[in-house]
Amino acid sequence: MTLEDRILFIDGEVIVLDKPAGLPVDAPRRGGDSIEARLHELLCGYKRLPTPMHRLDRDTSGCLLFARHKPARQWFQAELEAGRMDKRYLAVVGGEVAEDGGTIDMPLGKISSADAGWRMTYDQQGKSAVTDWKRLAVKDGSSLVEFRPKTGRTHQIRVHAREGLGHGIVGDRVYGFPGGPMLLHAQSIAIARKNGTRLEVAAPLPEHFEGWTDVA
Repeated sequence: MTLEDRILFIDGEVIVLDKPAGLPVDAPRRGGDSIEARLHELLCGYKRLPTPMHRLDRDTSGCLLFARHKPARQWFQAELEAGRMDKRYLAVVGGEVAEDGGTIDMPLGKISSADAGWRMTYDQQGKSAVTDWKRLAVKDGSSLVEFRPKTGRTHQIRVHAREGLGHGIVGDRVYGFPGGPMLLHAQSIAIARKNGTRLEVAAPLPEHFEGWTDVA
C-alpha cells in the first residue's frame, strides 16, 4: 500500500494522511523507511513534494497534515506556532482511570543516560506542557482515554499518561507497557484555512485497537 492510498483529505493546498504506526516521519539516522523517503508517493500530480507540518512519533498512527506549496506552508506554520490546531488523540492506558476527566499541567524536560538513552520526564524547570483528557471507557483493567494536547512537547501525551494519570500507554516501550503495537492514535485534527473555512479531518481507529472501536 502506498501513502497515496492512505490519504484522508486532499485539495490544491493540503493533504491529510492517515500515518501508519511504525513508520517515522523523518528519516532515521540509522537508515530505514520513513515518510520523508516516500514523499514522492504524495505528489498526486504536483511537481513539488509536500511538506509535513508537524510530527507524530514512529509508533503513533493517525492524522498528519502536509502543505502542498509555500503559501500554504507559511499559513499553517503560523497557525501551528500560535497553537491554533486542535488535536484529538485516543489511547489505551494500562490501568483503570478512576476520574472522568481533567487537565494535566506538567512541564517536561529531557534526561539521558548512556545505558537507557534519552526520554522526557516531569521537570519543574522544563517547558510548559498542558493536556486535557477524558475517560471514554474502562474494560479488562485498561482504559480508553481521549487526550487533547494544548501544547506540542515531545512525547507529551505518553509522559502525561504515565506521570499525570499514573498509567502508561499499552504498547509504549519507553513510558508504558511494552509488547505489541502502541495504542496511541491521532484521531482528528482541526485547523483554520486562509480562505476562512475550517479543515476538520478524522482517521478511523487502526486494526490494532481491536475491541475498542465500538466505544471510541
